[in-house]
Amino acid sequence: MLDTLIVGAGLCGLSIAGRLQSAGRDFLLIDARPRAGGRIETVPGAAGKAALDLGPGWYWPQTQPRMVKLLAELGLDGHAQHDSGLILHLASTDSSPEALAQNGVHNGAHRVIGGMGAIVEALVQRLAPDRLRTGCRLLRLVDRGDFVEAHCRSPQEEFVIAARHVVLAMPPRLVAEHIAFEPALDAPLMQALQDTPTWMSAQAKAAMRYRQAFWRDAGLSGNAFVSHPQAVLAEIFDACDERGDAAALGGFVALSPAQRQTYAASLELLVRSQLAQLFGPPADEGELHLRDWASEPLTCSARDAAAPSQHPEDACEALAADRWDGRLLLGGSETATRGAGYLEGALDAATRIANRLLARAATAHALRSPTNEGSVRHFTGWLADQRRLCATLYRQRIARALAAQQSADLTRNVLLDVIDQLYSDALAELATLSFDTRGVAVEQGRSALTPAVLAPFSGLSDDLLGEALQHNGTSCALSNFPDEARPSARYRHDIRRDLALAWRAFAQSVNALLIDKADHPGALH
Repeated sequence: MLDTLIVGAGLCGLSIAGRLQSAGRDFLLIDARPRAGGRIETVPGAAGKAALDLGPGWYWPQTQPRMVKLLAELGLDGHAQHDSGLILHLASTDSSPEALAQNGVHNGAHRVIGGMGAIVEALVQRLAPDRLRTGCRLLRLVDRGDFVEAHCRSPQEEFVIAARHVVLAMPPRLVAEHIAFEPALDAPLMQALQDTPTWMSAQAKAAMRYRQAFWRDAGLSGNAFVSHPQAVLAEIFDACDERGDAAALGGFVALSPAQRQTYAASLELLVRSQLAQLFGPPADEGELHLRDWASEPLTCSARDAAAPSQHPEDACEALAADRWDGRLLLGGSETATRGAGYLEGALDAATRIANRLLARAATAHALRSPTNEGSVRHFTGWLADQRRLCATLYRQRIARALAAQQSADLTRNVLLDVIDQLYSDALAELATLSFDTRGVAVEQGRSALTPAVLAPFSGLSDDLLGEALQHNGTSCALSNFPDEARPSARYRHDIRRDLALAWRAFAQSVNALLIDKADHPGALH
């Protein structure tokens, strides 16, 4: 069975795949598009022509360390966005552009030499050819308990992939819009998916190649802004290569998705006309490329197309949390803790997911070690014996309390006494056991061994409370204490609360003990 299925071969999915491959893990990366890259799309440069980024084109080295690190790992270089020269502003259709009294626009932005597509190409080349499958669309996910069924479609067939983990490295709104889940995702998560905008997905971008950067010769930066109501391009920028020899201008289309549909036949003419109005007749004589992302259902959801563009918020807890007991993970830039919507955010999300997958793999290996398996088995058996004694111990201690003429909160006090004794004995028993902590991950302060050790306690508090209430209802000695024989809903609620607090403290103590064993492997056995 496949260990990890990654859905979405954008920067996030490619980065996760690279990490898993480097660690020797089993995975498959699929994408519905016929190409990898997601929202990254570059018209390659050749024969002196500039590479044109029709998707994201900038990164900021000062604030995006993951991008800087990735480029260094791939042996790629960047260059500063050209900003020197006059900035133009066109305020009306019947006036000439005016120079703005400001220097620079892009706040230290850089572009990748060869375009952002060079990153995609380098990441794809690192993968084994059979680990990436394009033209494969995910339709439905079914949780089968120990694994997930992914129902997919290619141009040739429909098929099912079974995997222990599934990573959805794609925009949240597309997850909500295109994928069916069995069982259905909970309502708060679905709301979070639907409410998270896909950054720039409803935008359109234009790029024009030229023989030379004539605007630079005229002392212009290539930066321009158009603010009148009939604007076709809202913002224009210099898109030349690092030397300025391969010349190009880029721009963001001002028209809404609906307007672009209306003027689709004449959009190229309108773009050329506005560039000429800004930079003169030579600006109409280039090689124009347009990409309307709103027309791509694999990028832009219906909700994104219908609403004004908004930036997603960082660190949405609902999107970062694993689902289906860790078998389903949500990725993509919009799920990032930092830099959501940007390439940096895609790398942030990829790091989170890859770390979790690799930590689980290491932990699963560690839990299969004879030492850990034997210790957990021994502890599970010990606890089973103790659980059978708890009801008897409760009856003995409540009788003792009655003999001592105790009457206030009898049930609560005796239950807590019994459970505290059990937890204390359990910690003492754990301290005698040996655990091989090599390779066992500690994530956010929690040892990966902790869930295995705590699992045998499942349902203990509820079972003990149920047995106590059953005894109280049939006890002649307690018949004179109606609050104990037939406790109110409020009293039962208070007991459950106190038992939960005791459990939380015990679980923290177990985790601390296991971490201490990892820190001092020779101190505890």
